[in-house]
Amino acid sequence: MDEIALASLIATTLRVATPLILCALAATLSERAGVIDLGLEGKMLATAFAAGAMASASGSLPAAFVVAMVVGVALSMVHGLACVTFRGDQVVAGMAITMTCAGLTVVLGIAWFHQGGQTPALPDELRLARWFAGPGGGTPMLGLLGHNGLIYATLALVGVVAWLLGHTRFGLRLQATGENPAMVDAAGLSVGALRYLALALNGLLCALAGAYLVLAQSPQFVPNMTAGRGYMAMAAMIFGHWRPLGALGACLLFGFLDAVAIRLQGAPILGLGAVPVQVIQALPYALTVILLAGFIGRARAPRALGQPYLKER
Repeated sequence: MDEIALASLIATTLRVATPLILCALAATLSERAGVIDLGLEGKMLATAFAAGAMASASGSLPAAFVVAMVVGVALSMVHGLACVTFRGDQVVAGMAITMTCAGLTVVLGIAWFHQGGQTPALPDELRLARWFAGPGGGTPMLGLLGHNGLIYATLALVGVVAWLLGHTRFGLRLQATGENPAMVDAAGLSVGALRYLALALNGLLCALAGAYLVLAQSPQFVPNMTAGRGYMAMAAMIFGHWRPLGALGACLLFGFLDAVAIRLQGAPILGLGAVPVQVIQALPYALTVILLAGFIGRARAPRALGQPYLKER
């Protein structure tokens, strides 16, 4: 493989992996606090639609990000209300958010834009590549330069979240909430407040992932454009043992396989002729199933994960 092809493959890996990394970090924060979040897919969809709709209506990139973040945090607060305050089933609540957002974004898209659930295509002036482009043209330095700023910010956030969880009082308290909430309560801290804070951060990260899909990766919102990325991010987090750096490695692996799949479309393999596009597109999801089947039993989740906390009197 020549240098240009390798640089292109690495650059595509980074672009494809970015929303997965953001969602995996979001899941890491909420699950470290003891809250399962199967609503990642729905939050990404809703925030992608919010970003695309606001950018199209206002012509403002900052406004698109702000609205996406408001929607992401609001959905996380709904999840917290159901699971933390009313101690509902966390899996059911997360799936309810995902299914509701999948339908609501299509309905609102049809009602507001009359394009079959899609938002209007955004001009270059409202794209991240125009406003926050990094140095270089994409091929120098093995494809590590020339990306939009959100990609570099995402890589930096991995270090920030790892530092937050491992080296700050807030992060240690957050982890204790997912391991032994009774001990946190005995120390005079609010288990509910810590879980709500984790969910708020979760919503912000999901909003960045959703906004990235519309403002950087695709020129407009398309129904169900997340295509299972939320569940892939959950798999990456589990494969990474609920650690930001481990999740980063798994997300890059998914992104690399997706990038390879893109390059293999229509290419003959081992004299068998062109592999069907559907087979190539299924590779990242097949890897997700394999990783979950092979590693979910070995990974130790936070002990209080999925368990609502009822303060003892």
